[in-house]
Parts: sequence; structure tokens; C-alpha cells
Amino acid sequence: MEIILLERVAKLGQMGEVVRVKDGYARNFLLPRGKALRATAGNREKFETQRAQLEARNLELKSEAAGVGEKLDGQSFTIIRSAGEMGQLYGSVAARDLADILTAGGFTVSKQQIELNTPIKAIGLHKVPVHLHPEVEITVTINVARSPEEAERQSRGESVLQGREETNMDDLGLEIGAALAESGEDM
Repeated sequence: MEIILLERVAKLGQMGEVVRVKDGYARNFLLPRGKALRATAGNREKFETQRAQLEARNLELKSEAAGVGEKLDGQSFTIIRSAGEMGQLYGSVAARDLADILTAGGFTVSKQQIELNTPIKAIGLHKVPVHLHPEVEITVTINVARSPEEAERQSRGESVLQGREETNMDDLGLEIGAALAESGEDM
């Protein structure tokens, strides 16, 4: 199906371009969300008459997104979750959770604006891209930790897992050495 884009759509085109897309993508996504019109003669004329208004609205939305982006870009947010000794979360942190955290921090962000290809499943610092507008993308840091103290240590750059791994390996080495000594074998 041929459509006229009413705004910039990533990996598809700029506002005003006539592009060919699959029928389902147009019917189920682009047309219902007001991102495009069917490329008929009547709609082409309608678009040309409204082009100035659409460009002005797009510019206004872009400037609003840029203003929010300046405040939000580089910010760090902390999420406290239960995790195992090796840092593996018992659940996961999804885009919905991140949207809730950002909204609680005073920024209006929907889960669709957060680009998280797979859920976060380990503690640590994670860089997450946020699309505030098709032309405005920023990055926030998500600090996933087991406790506020651990989150503070991670934000300073300390590895909260390294100390535990070394301790576990030292304990294991001592246990093996003790077992070998008892059995009378040499190492």
C-alpha cells in the first residue's frame, strides 16, 4: 500500500514522502496512530494544504522533546531488585518498569519511547536509549542493584560482584586444599 507520511518515521522516511509499505503495517500501525494517510489523489491535495500546519506542529513537538531531552540526557535512575549472589535478577526490568521510574522522576515518558531490545536481567549500570521524538534520542543510565548501598557503590564505579567472586574462589581453594591434605595427596 502506498501512503503519505505525516511525520518522520524511523527506517521509513521523512514527512511528506510517499512510500510503499505492507498493508498490515499501514492498517494496524501507521494509519490508526495518525502517522500516515493513504496515498490517494484527494489525500495528496489535503496533505499539501495542511503541510505548513503539520511542519509547524512537528517543529513544536521537536523543540519540546529537545527541552525535555536536555534535562533528561545522562540522568541516572536507581531500581532496587532481588538478585542472586552472581548478580542475576530473580525477575527482570522491562520498558514498562523504566517508564514508571522516569515518570516518578518527573519526566513524562511512555514505554514505547524506551528502546530496550531485551529486558535487563542482571545488576549493574545499563545505558538505555529513549526516543522522545523521531528526531530526538537521549540516553539514560539505569542502576539496577539489590540495595541502596549497593547502588551507591555501583555509581562510584565499584564492582559489587568482584569481591564476592574472589571470596568464593578463595573459599573453594581452601576447601580443596584441606580435602587433599586430609586424604594425604600432594597438590
